[in-house]
Amino acid sequence: MNIWTHCVLRPALLMLALLTAVPLHAQESDAPAGERRADRQVTIDSLSVVRVRAQALAAARSGRTLGRNREGTGVVIDSSGLVLTIGYLITEAEKIEISTANGKVYPAAVVGFDPATGLGLLKSLVPVPIKAIDMGLSSEAKERDMVLIVGFDGVAPAYVVSKRRFVGYWEYLLDEAIYTAPATVNWQGAALVSREGKLLGIGSLAVGDALAGDTRVPGNMFVPIDVLKPVIGDFVANGRSTRKPRPWLGVTSQEVGGNLLIVRVSPEGPAEAAGLKAGDIIVGIGGEGLKGQADFYTRLWKSGDAGVEVLLDVLRGNRVDNLKVKSIDRNEYYRSTATY
Repeated sequence: MNIWTHCVLRPALLMLALLTAVPLHAQESDAPAGERRADRQVTIDSLSVVRVRAQALAAARSGRTLGRNREGTGVVIDSSGLVLTIGYLITEAEKIEISTANGKVYPAAVVGFDPATGLGLLKSLVPVPIKAIDMGLSSEAKERDMVLIVGFDGVAPAYVVSKRRFVGYWEYLLDEAIYTAPATVNWQGAALVSREGKLLGIGSLAVGDALAGDTRVPGNMFVPIDVLKPVIGDFVANGRSTRKPRPWLGVTSQEVGGNLLIVRVSPEGPAEAAGLKAGDIIVGIGGEGLKGQADFYTRLWKSGDAGVEVLLDVLRGNRVDNLKVKSIDRNEYYRSTATY
């Protein structure tokens, strides 16, 4: 047994055993003796989780990177059948189904997708017999806290190993994401659940650097649930936050020496329209040099609302060009689909 198994995995397995010893919704004292053993088996339903299957539009712009058929997890968050998941599962989706542990399928519809948080919201079109999970406080989660990662295929014990900024190559940034280890599969939309059975986050990515610093430990990154709370009312009422949308350019980039190497531009997006292409290097914005991806995103979003024209300093060969890019609201880029 290595030190990681002894110090991290064994306590987490003990936590899992404690949680599964008494099912969350069992009424053992009222059940006949022959039924008690069945009741004692905890399924993903008792942890408020469902399987999500989505099919995107045939002409979906996200299809190139995400594929047309997508599968992951959703978490029931209220008694009306609202289901929280990671947004990329349902972007441009024309058909969505959710299913419970026994395989029963329920039709669902998209309520909305929030690019700023990366979260998506669904609603079951018929009642789902699953109790909603209680919301926790992700701000109170601490390093070394034992947690459960609940995906549509089961439950995996883990530890919170760091809380820090996450910078995504797709114009995305979280001030404080939650990182867990050991790594688990089927993390897309999975519920991060505290020892008290409360929701702390929604699964977004598998990562190779769950620990802060130079130590490479595989794990998972979760969007903290606290980022949803300020916008959940608008989300339900309008399908999106009523905050003014951020400017979006449509560039996929890799940070190199503080600058941004463009790996890909979104077809028919603002960057492509302005003439940017893979291989270009963004070295400045508005005539000022960059200090990495996070600096670029922060300054881009502070430059104005979606629609603002942004001046980029772009290195091509041995020449720096100044290119104007007219930004848009990211939601306007995706193909329209029916929503709830």
